[in-house]
Amino acid sequence: MRTQGELSVERMCQLAGVGRAGFYRQGGAEVETEQMQLRDTIQREALANRFYGYRRITEVLQRQGWAVTVKMVRRLMREDNLLAATRRRFVVTSDSGHPFRIYPNLARHTILTDVDQLWVADITYIRLDREFAFLAVVLDAFSRRVVGWALADGLDRRLTLAALERAIQSRQPPARLVHHSDRGVQYASNEYVARLEQSGAVLSMSRPGCPWENGMCESWIKTLKKEEIDARPYGSREELQTHLEEFIEAVYNRVRLHSALGYLSPEEFESEQARLHAAGASGGRWLPAALSFPRHEEIFPDAS
Repeated sequence: MRTQGELSVERMCQLAGVGRAGFYRQGGAEVETEQMQLRDTIQREALANRFYGYRRITEVLQRQGWAVTVKMVRRLMREDNLLAATRRRFVVTSDSGHPFRIYPNLARHTILTDVDQLWVADITYIRLDREFAFLAVVLDAFSRRVVGWALADGLDRRLTLAALERAIQSRQPPARLVHHSDRGVQYASNEYVARLEQSGAVLSMSRPGCPWENGMCESWIKTLKKEEIDARPYGSREELQTHLEEFIEAVYNRVRLHSALGYLSPEEFESEQARLHAAGASGGRWLPAALSFPRHEEIFPDAS
C-alpha cells in the first residue's frame, strides 16, 4: 500500500491508537481498491520487465511510492504466477522433467511471402473489477490474422497451450512453420514445445531485452487494449470472453482495415492472396506484408 505523505499505514495506526485489523475493517472498500491497484501495478511491471525477479519489482514499486516489502511482493507474484523460472545450464530433450531449452531467433531474418510461414505469440493481462484475466494470442505474421487465442484466470502453460491448440486446429499449418515468442516459461515448457514439434513446427525466441523482436504481437495487444479493453468496463471473465470473441473474430479478423495490408482486413488480405496464388501470379501487385520480419516498426520505430 502507499504511504500517506511521510507516514505508513502502520505508523498512522500507532498514532491514532487503532489496530491495523480495525483500520482494514473500517476502510474495507478503499483498502480492497488499493490492493487491486497494487496488484495491477505489479502485473504491469512484471510483464513490462519480464526478466525482473521479485526483488527488482519491489525496488521499482518502492520508487513509485508503494510501501511494500520483498516478502509481500513475492507472495503476490507467486499468487499470480509471475515468479521467474530458473533455467538450468544443461539441456535434455527426451525426458518430461528436463530443463527448458532456449531457442535461437529464426524470425529475425525471415522473408514473409505467404500465410502459415511464421506465427508470433504473446501473453497480456486484463484487469477486471475484482480480478485479473490473462490472454494468450497467436498471430499469423504475414496476414496479421489472429489464428488462436485463449483466456484464463491463471498465467501458466495451460493458457498458451489452449491458444496454440486453437491455432493448429483452425489452420492445420504445414511442416516447418516457424513459431516465434519471447523466452517466457510458458513457451519453453516441455508440453508446449512437444505440441509444436508434433505439428512439424520449429521454435524461435526473441533475444533478452529486445521486445521489438516480437513487435507484431505488441502492436496487436496495443490495438486490442485501445479499441476494445479501454472502451468499456468488464465485471467478469465471462463478460470479457464474450466481447473478446466478438472483437477478434467478427471485427479485427474480418472487417478492421490494416495499413500494413494495403488497408484490407486480415481475412480480405488472405482471400486476395489465395486468389493471386490460384491465378499463378501476383499480377505485379506489391504485397504489403511480404517484408523482412524486423522491418515491422509499428511499436518500436527507433529500434535498430
